[in-house]
This record gives sequence, structure tokens and C-alpha cells, in this order.
Amino acid sequence: MTTQQTPQEQPDTFVFDSASEAEIRTVLAKYPVERKASAVMPLLYIAQRQMGRETGSAWVPVAAMDDIARRLEMAAIRVYEVASFYTMFNTKPVGRYHLQVCTTTPCWLRGSDDVVAACKRATGIGGFGETSADGQFTLTQVECLGACSNAPILQVDDDFYEDMDGPRTVALIEALRRGERPPAGPTINRCGSAPEGGRKTLMDSVHSIAENK
Repeated sequence: MTTQQTPQEQPDTFVFDSASEAEIRTVLAKYPVERKASAVMPLLYIAQRQMGRETGSAWVPVAAMDDIARRLEMAAIRVYEVASFYTMFNTKPVGRYHLQVCTTTPCWLRGSDDVVAACKRATGIGGFGETSADGQFTLTQVECLGACSNAPILQVDDDFYEDMDGPRTVALIEALRRGERPPAGPTINRCGSAPEGGRKTLMDSVHSIAENK
């Protein structure tokens, strides 16, 4: 059974906690006072992470956007515009784990359909934009995540899981359900975006090459 995600009642107020305030001070110090509106995206991230810590759902309520607008001395609508334009900001509650599947051409060619199907099968979610009945997972379709060489990509919250397929996707979701957080990055035997199994070229050391000259 799945449930269509609907926004919970917006909180009347939002107060940044001490950890967030420390982050905000660091962020604002990077900008001239007259350009502090440029900090809108970092502050939205800070608010979203705080909601995740406090409620288990990482999203940005309107009250937080209003406070950001006040701090940065900008119109609230400008903050709303930024938060609603970028998919990395959630303007409504999401599950404990936000599953974001890239379905753009490189990931699709490498099997993103299998990743989507596995996400639905393992969570009971029926389609994009929905949250599982237990509130643990929200499934979202996203555009290119910029890691095409390691396609297909499944982003969980802020972490990239690369070289995914159906079985590895199910195993990842089962681990998350157990409260485990597998290391992000490639899920096959490769380092970064190097070939699977290790280097294929320039196998000789620099010393060996010099000796053979």
C-alpha cells in the first residue's frame, strides 16, 4: 500500500537551533553585507537539514523561508522562488530517506528503469512523488546528477550510489530500512570513475618505463 504525499500543516514558526546558527555565521562571513542575499541557497540547505534532524523529514517550511528572507533582507517571494525552482529543496515533507532516481539518457541507457522498478518493489511505492505507507521512503524522479560515467545513479538524501542495478537497489533499501547507511559511491569494483576492476592502461610504473628507455 502506498500513500500520496501531502504536505503536513505548515508550522507557525521556525527557529534555527544553535548548530544551524553556527553554520549561518560561517556562511554569511563569506559574503559582503550588501551581497548577503547570495547566501539564500546555503541557508535553505541549513533549514532543510535542521528539519531532518528535528522531525526525520528534511524539508523547508514557509516559516523557515520567511526567516531567511528577514535575515537576508530580501523579499520573501524571492526565497520561495529559489526553494521551488531547485529540486534539491523539498517544500513539503518527505520520507526519512529521499530516493532520487536519475532517468536522463545516460542513466536510462544503463538501466535506470530497473532501479525505478526496484525502488517501487522494495518500498511499496506506486509512482514518483509518493511516500511509502511507513513514511520511510519518498521516491522522486530527477534530471542529470552529473555522474554519467557511473550511471545509473540513485541519490539517497545527499549521497550518490553509483553503478546501480535492480538487486543492488533492493539491497540498499533493505539496509536503510534496518537503520544502516552503506558507504556512498560506486557499488561495483571500481575506484571513483575508473574502469571496473582497476586500471587498464599505463600499468607499468614510472621507474620501469625509465629503465626500459
